[in-house]
Amino acid sequence: MLTILERRSPAYTEALGRLARRGDSDLERVEPAVRQILDQVRQHGDEALRELSQRFDGRRPEHILLPDWRERAARVPPELRAALAEAADRVRRYHEHQRDAGFRYTEDGVELGQRVRPMRSAAVYAPGGKARYPSTVLMTAIPAAVAGVPRIVLLTPDPPDSVLAAAELAGVTEVVDAGGAQAIAAAALGTESVRRVDKIVGPGNLYVTCAKRLVFGLTDIDGLAGPSEILVVADDQAAPEVVAADLLSQAEHDEAAYPLLITLSRQQADAVSAEVVRQLALLPRRAIAEVSVREHGLCFVVEDLEEAARVASELASEHLALSVRDPDALFARIDAAGAVFLGDHTPEAAGDYAAGPSHVLPTGGAARFGSPLGVYDFLLRTSVIRYTPDAIRAQSELLQTLARMEGLEAHARAVAVRVRGAS
Repeated sequence: MLTILERRSPAYTEALGRLARRGDSDLERVEPAVRQILDQVRQHGDEALRELSQRFDGRRPEHILLPDWRERAARVPPELRAALAEAADRVRRYHEHQRDAGFRYTEDGVELGQRVRPMRSAAVYAPGGKARYPSTVLMTAIPAAVAGVPRIVLLTPDPPDSVLAAAELAGVTEVVDAGGAQAIAAAALGTESVRRVDKIVGPGNLYVTCAKRLVFGLTDIDGLAGPSEILVVADDQAAPEVVAADLLSQAEHDEAAYPLLITLSRQQADAVSAEVVRQLALLPRRAIAEVSVREHGLCFVVEDLEEAARVASELASEHLALSVRDPDALFARIDAAGAVFLGDHTPEAAGDYAAGPSHVLPTGGAARFGSPLGVYDFLLRTSVIRYTPDAIRAQSELLQTLARMEGLEAHARAVAVRVRGAS
């Protein structure tokens, strides 16, 4: 079922090159439609949200801001709420390690530092559609809450009670009953019911991603999410059954997901591929996973772990599972990944739900320059500078020389006038 590519095959190099460009999403195709949605929300506010929900979701919400969402959250069965609460506690404890207190120090009479404060507001997007993910609410809202953001808005269409329970546990303060590009427009532009926010985070479909790109500058965003992906590196000691299960855990997300594998032998590649076929037949979401594996399931057979590390670095995958004898040694040789899962006993599913780190990760190779969502995404850093009279005198010549070198005489005089006044 997997397409197996051996090192000396021309298709091997071609496939790697194609995968390196997998982040080039087709946003241009949907951009005209998304611009129309943004304009409609800009002009007509809440009424546009209702009309667009009717057009795309077949429903016209009575309330844009849900008034009774906390009461609905309380209806979740106790066993499900307990599971959500335990996951929320684990995610919160992890992100508390990312707190940043800023710093101050003095050098030659100059006080320098960095003040760190939370943003005033953030919106977290949780998709509707094929599946609803309370876990995404935990993974987006909890980092914002730990950062100290006072206003956290959940954007999601027609949320089930489980999503609302996750919102309450995560520290959400408002719930907007809207999805798609129109929800992003409401958060970025504002409507009668929805006040603008400083940042929008969370994964969504192509329309959501395009809308986030278009509103960037009016508000901040976390990044442009593409299809989910996993890269498993498996040596010959890895159990094919376990490797196949990890690949399918991503394949069942979406037909566009990428289940990718690197092995050290054709024998291991064939064994894992056979397991994928066997396990596919047992999945409730077989139709989705089968398309993902058929269209995007690739196995690269490499000669050694050095080549495996090179390929993994080039792909910079969202999820990287290292099912090898010494995963730490291999990980040290890999440049970039969104999240790494070390050893045979660490399923990617743990990271999706309760390990602790946010499962909102850079996709499409963006791990080369991006990072997992975290507390730092919701913090504002301000540089702090204070000179004493002695300090400005000591640096006067340096500052004036540099200013005049750039032809900025007013800059130089702004220094000189202080030196005369400090004499």
